[in-house]
Amino acid sequence: MIVIPSVATERASAKFVFTHFNAENGEGINSKPYIFLLGLLMSQYTLTGFDASAHMTEETKDADRNGPKGIISAVGISIVVGWGYILGITFAVTDILYLLSEDNDAGGYAIAQVFYQAFKKRYGHGTGGIICLVIVAVAIFFCGMSSVTSNSRMAYAFSRDGAMPLSSLWHKVNKQEVPIYAVWLSVFISFCMALTSLGSIVAFEAMVSIATIGLYIAYAFPIFLRVTLARKHFVSGPFNLGRYGVVVGWVAVLWVLTISVLFSLPVSYPITIKTLNYTPVAVGCLLILVVSYWLISGRRWFKGPITNI
Repeated sequence: MIVIPSVATERASAKFVFTHFNAENGEGINSKPYIFLLGLLMSQYTLTGFDASAHMTEETKDADRNGPKGIISAVGISIVVGWGYILGITFAVTDILYLLSEDNDAGGYAIAQVFYQAFKKRYGHGTGGIICLVIVAVAIFFCGMSSVTSNSRMAYAFSRDGAMPLSSLWHKVNKQEVPIYAVWLSVFISFCMALTSLGSIVAFEAMVSIATIGLYIAYAFPIFLRVTLARKHFVSGPFNLGRYGVVVGWVAVLWVLTISVLFSLPVSYPITIKTLNYTPVAVGCLLILVVSYWLISGRRWFKGPITNI
């Protein structure tokens, strides 16, 4: 946030940072409102993951209060730090086309090129930029670790309730009370999914395209049930929004519906096999699979969550 714009010998103007749209992007999209709406995807993706606090509540003291506080803190910190991070980078951007060109030093990886170029122009070499990239790489590692942690706790919870194949194995915990088999299951599946990128980047992108709206749809389902079917008999915890809870809930549900439509729109024209936005296909297939499994089998034996108390 501080080093990159400070080191950069050329800085963009505030007008460029806050008002410029890259309409000449080579993607066939020139509409500024459309570019703005597509740009929301990155911010929405960045804010996901705040549910990690919810998945860790069984390992949290005073979870009924600290769980919600963790969720709100995660969103607030992401907004503030993310905003500063984006500003720091965009003030160091002066030539967008060169940043995206595969002929630059970073091979078209824009963020790496911003870091490398800032130090290279100032000191004649880009070592400082590479060090900054290491910091980003460490952050990405922590992001992956957080994902595995959250996913393994979800696998543990589902298997404890008997809702997964081989449930008796995945919900076992070790001496440190960690669901170790669920952790390794999450790592193994993540590793296998990443391997597809070696064979086909299109297949990999199609698989991960569900990530953002898939998570938000999952968030929205319990909120929707809370403000509809369970509105009158829902028992609030000690940390709640009071009378504003229903209003905020409806805003959240409507927002998720909005971004689900937005993020299913094409991101490049003309539309080909490589440029097709596979998000609606991935979401549709997953919904069909889950609903079919519930109707055919799940509803006959699943009785709901099993309490530990």
